[in-house]
Amino acid sequence: MQPYQEFLDEIIIPEDVLKSKVKELGEQISRDYEGQDLLLVCILRGGIYFLIDLSRHITVPHNIDFMAVTSYGVGVRESRGRARITLDLTTDISSRNVLLVEDIVDSGHTLAAVIELLRSRRPNSLKTCLLLDKTSRREVYVPVDYLGFQIPDKFVFGYGLDMDEYYRNLPFIGSVNIEKYVPPEPPYIYNA
Repeated sequence: MQPYQEFLDEIIIPEDVLKSKVKELGEQISRDYEGQDLLLVCILRGGIYFLIDLSRHITVPHNIDFMAVTSYGVGVRESRGRARITLDLTTDISSRNVLLVEDIVDSGHTLAAVIELLRSRRPNSLKTCLLLDKTSRREVYVPVDYLGFQIPDKFVFGYGLDMDEYYRNLPFIGSVNIEKYVPPEPPYIYNA
């Protein structure tokens, strides 16, 4: 596997800045949901690192559940705009306050499809908490209730975001110099 240093273009968001922003988001969410029921719904796999750190900073009692949605595949660098649910919630969200936790939104198609699906299940409220927003790539409207960072239109990795299912574990968010990136040889995890 290629060391990330060989294709890292730049560190866009360093670890200390990420930690500070996630703490700030957790404190804001805690104030906003004080005395209320709260369910955090994480979109896997990229959102898991964000969810875990965010959850630690939310002081109101809350539950978590997970969904897996794909619109990318190995080697694909842009969303195809077609969301497919590969893992659904195990929790009944009707009459719950749901906070959808997502790592990144660019075109908005995937997140819009998930929001539409969740709204059909009649939650008491449904809000979004996004770590990263590529607003310059937006094709459809999605509500953004809590936001970590707006970022430029670059392919990014680290802190849950992957390059062909690798490098999620890095503590920062970096951009990729795609000309220097060498895709992994099979076998690799594939999500079509």
